[in-house]
Amino acid sequence: MAQSNQVSQNLPRAPGFWIKKELDTRAWGQRDLAYILGCHEQAVTLIISGKRGISPDMAKALGAAFSVSPEFFLNLQRSYDLALAREPDPGISRRARLQSFYPVREMIRRGWLVDADAANLEIQMARFFEVSNAEDIPHLPYAGKKPRYDEIPPPQLAWVFRVRQIARSITVAEYSRKKLRAALQKLRQLLTDPEGIRYVPHILAECGVRFVLVEPLPQGKIDGACFWLDPDSPVIGMALRYDRIDNFWFVLLHEIEHVLGKHGQVDAIGIVDELDGNRAAVDGPGLPKEELLANRAAAEFCIPQDELAQFIGQRNPYISERDVLSFAKRLDVHPGLVVGQIHSRTGRYDFLRRHLVKIRQFIIPNAITDGWGHVFTT
Repeated sequence: MAQSNQVSQNLPRAPGFWIKKELDTRAWGQRDLAYILGCHEQAVTLIISGKRGISPDMAKALGAAFSVSPEFFLNLQRSYDLALAREPDPGISRRARLQSFYPVREMIRRGWLVDADAANLEIQMARFFEVSNAEDIPHLPYAGKKPRYDEIPPPQLAWVFRVRQIARSITVAEYSRKKLRAALQKLRQLLTDPEGIRYVPHILAECGVRFVLVEPLPQGKIDGACFWLDPDSPVIGMALRYDRIDNFWFVLLHEIEHVLGKHGQVDAIGIVDELDGNRAAVDGPGLPKEELLANRAAAEFCIPQDELAQFIGQRNPYISERDVLSFAKRLDVHPGLVVGQIHSRTGRYDFLRRHLVKIRQFIIPNAITDGWGHVFTT
């Protein structure tokens, strides 16, 4: 009996319990309260017995009857309802913690993770980020260790790890810096025709460079990355965030320069680039030395910078389409490369945009690709 009394004391009190106590204090009966409220006695009986809750209308009526705020009765009802509510699935907070930092639902949709209960999802995330347990996943709060990649936003970091997963499964020739340097001439011969981009993955593979395309995640503003699986295994990842010929070549050559310079070789995550399309300032203030070198090499590869400066200096602000086509033909490059760099130099981003042709259709079928409707199975 004592145990039963203890259990009953722990149960929440219905709002009607407190109404009954107030009635006793005032020496009112339930019929009296029904008369005061102008309702049937049965309605009062149901509330006092806990079989009916207190509605907002009733809270106002009771407040007027007892000269207290209606919120008093609403709070009694709210507290009672919460006390009776079932405890939520612990997995809700665990899933919320993951989703707060990483686009988990999108990662599941893309096939990077398998939809599962929270515990299994945490195991998959830990495996994805190559850590021992969920508490060591980068960026998550209350991590057991200090995350190693705080400076890289979570969507970008997930993208890089996906590129790395895929790159490990690719077989290419032995890496040769000499071959990669010589391959620049082959690549330059492709600058006139957008369809020539289809040969890029093969040329890089012959030099020992793993080339991977991964569609960026939502909020993952990323253009490319260069990292190393080991000192002799460079990887170039590209996101094709901007489907334009000028951006493709600039980002590609930017990453190739990182490889040639062995940039990011000692860093576990390598170098992650957000180049902001053709708005990337080649010599922007505050850029690290590696980024300056890569920007200059990429711009020079696409268009010799001295010639570009002379061309713009002579014709700006009245550069005609005929001028651009003639200049591109003389340099043996696609007009889109000239237009893209004019945009960057002058800030006239609407100038001749029709020459910034799309290139995904040529590169995606010929490269190791994850995204844009393709799921790469590692």
